[in-house]
Amino acid sequence: MTPIYLDYNATTPLDPAVIDALLPYLQQHFGNPSSTHVFGKTTQLAVEQARQQVAGLLGTHPDEIIFTSGGTEANNHALKGAVFAKWLSNTNRGIADAHVITSAIEHPAIVQPCEYLKRLGCRITVVPVDRLGLIDPDAVRKALARPTTLVSIMHSNNEVGTLQPIREIASLAHEHGALMHTDAAQSVGKVPVDVNELGVDLLSVAGHKLYAPKGVGALYIRQGVKLEPLLHGAGHEAGRRAGTENVSYVVALGTACSLAGQSLPEASQRLQQLRDRLWNRLQSALGDRVILNGHPERRLPNTLNINFVGHVGAELLEALPEIAASTGSACHEGSVSLSPVLQAMQVPPEIGCGAIRLTVGRFTTEQDIDRAADILISRVRSALGA
Repeated sequence: MTPIYLDYNATTPLDPAVIDALLPYLQQHFGNPSSTHVFGKTTQLAVEQARQQVAGLLGTHPDEIIFTSGGTEANNHALKGAVFAKWLSNTNRGIADAHVITSAIEHPAIVQPCEYLKRLGCRITVVPVDRLGLIDPDAVRKALARPTTLVSIMHSNNEVGTLQPIREIASLAHEHGALMHTDAAQSVGKVPVDVNELGVDLLSVAGHKLYAPKGVGALYIRQGVKLEPLLHGAGHEAGRRAGTENVSYVVALGTACSLAGQSLPEASQRLQQLRDRLWNRLQSALGDRVILNGHPERRLPNTLNINFVGHVGAELLEALPEIAASTGSACHEGSVSLSPVLQAMQVPPEIGCGAIRLTVGRFTTEQDIDRAADILISRVRSALGA
């Protein structure tokens, strides 16, 4: 039988409507959107329609959206762009004058740019999280005691799903004259994401997390915010991101955002019902042999990160080819290596060793959930001789 796909936080399949929308821009409409003739105007109109669709989902104006190659580029552009803009605007002071605040559970697409900026001399402050993966805004407040360029905190965590108090943190950042960025790659399409309600200046979107292709994303840049371009070249994207637009993928992202906007909040409710159905089945059968990671309520509606006590998550999944999911730990020669997220949450290694992330999506069915639950329960009971 086809494996049950429970790894929607890793990537999503393309929605059929997204495929239908992008195909004409691979097969027929090939013009460069910067060209002034009819071939270029056709693709330019498609790009601008997609910009409106992305902006509509985020509650902003199309002029505040630029297209990127994905969430990683959007994050890099936000971080480096803000720091370099500050640096270049004041040539009398070095990059050491810049300060970035981030969290201990960020995606590598935030962690690595911060490490790069640190090597250049930028000051980086990493705030901790609690056992539920939640950031205390007061920790951000204390870090803001020193002049700060940018605060970058993810909207929702990709491993455990915990949703952060972005609006409160953004308010603190603005009180201290700092910009606020959030990586919303995992949130967009699963929960309502409105840039004005969140109060952010910058927000990253990854297409392949919401049923668009890999290799396309977007960055929201609030009007008036100055970023140094990450890519220099011709004046694409109003001079903010050089490189001819990937028209077919941009159209796909716009369509995916339009579909997401039409399905919310009903889609969130459905995802939560499926997630809770799986959790309830597992907990009812296995009791205290399964422990939840992340906030029990304040988390993505599709995300279930569980410690299977007495197991190694990677080994458990390896023995279950019927289920496609992710693990948050590795065990090599008797030593346990937890993901940085679980480490930051201070999950005990002997428990976190059994972490598995199970994430549902648009095409998950109740039958998938029940079958997956039966498989996991049977395997765990068999391994324990129950």
